[in-house]
Amino acid sequence: MPARFFDRSTPLTAITCILGGMGVIVVNDVATKWLSPNYPIHEIVLLRSFVAIALTVFVIAPLEGARLRVRTAHPWLNIARGGCLAVANLGYFLGLAAMSVGDAMSLFFVAPLVITALSVPILGERVGWRRWSAVLAGMLGVVFMLRPGSGGLKLAAFLPILGASAYALMQTIARRLGPTDRASTMAFYLQVTFLVIAATIGLSIGNGRYGGTGDPSLEFLLRAWRWPGLWDLGIMMLCGSCIGIGGYLITQAYRIGPASMVAPFEYTALPWGLFLGWWLWADVPGPRALAGMALIAGAGLYVAYGERVEARDGPRPTPPVSRLAAGTVEENS
Repeated sequence: MPARFFDRSTPLTAITCILGGMGVIVVNDVATKWLSPNYPIHEIVLLRSFVAIALTVFVIAPLEGARLRVRTAHPWLNIARGGCLAVANLGYFLGLAAMSVGDAMSLFFVAPLVITALSVPILGERVGWRRWSAVLAGMLGVVFMLRPGSGGLKLAAFLPILGASAYALMQTIARRLGPTDRASTMAFYLQVTFLVIAATIGLSIGNGRYGGTGDPSLEFLLRAWRWPGLWDLGIMMLCGSCIGIGGYLITQAYRIGPASMVAPFEYTALPWGLFLGWWLWADVPGPRALAGMALIAGAGLYVAYGERVEARDGPRPTPPVSRLAAGTVEENS
């Protein structure tokens, strides 16, 4: 699509971007889980990052009407942001290797609630009792899904929560980058950081000498590299395309539309994840898992609703956390 389409600050454009972005991100999640029994995550991320960087340089940056800007006023903040997102991806996808798509995705959706909690000590936000109640309800949903004391508790379930916490910290850092860096610049630094981290892990443990644990999450990290077949190579390139395009569309949605309007559409990923998990792996969540998903999603939607009410009633004396609580951040070009 032409760059002018993305610059139209209309609700329809923003909603189109967020729906498209979340759709391709779900495809990336499913494709990564499909590859997880045979390849290590750092190999997938390395090849994925090459594709995403190429898309950013040759497709996304030209869509913004200019060449890619590599220079940034905050290089270390960009690198820190990339490191946080790398931890977020590792936590989420290592958990996904041992869980259903719907369960892992639901647990990762606690990120907006963690961002709301972090906004108090880091951004100096004032969070009212209603939003604190939403955070507690979301955490109760996590307890429902973890099922402590029932014999069903899996350590792998904590990995998406770790990923969500790192993702929340990443968005808190990104708060300072939006006014100075283009979306394509931030995306470029993210993918370069991914590439360096994946290459470092691959050179350190890519020979598989620590593999053979039998645990699906650990094996996804410790498995030896292998040259992918043509079909699997195509899936890895698909992952890179999804990350490059999806990340850009989500960023644009929050750039041109109010976060309180855009944020609820992020949760459209959950039914798609449940459907694809059922279709590809016959994963059917039980009543307790569904209740936990409902609590987490409901709490996140309530936080987004609270931001809309506050935006309607007038500005707050402290910096708004709306774009952070939504799970992404507005990035100006």
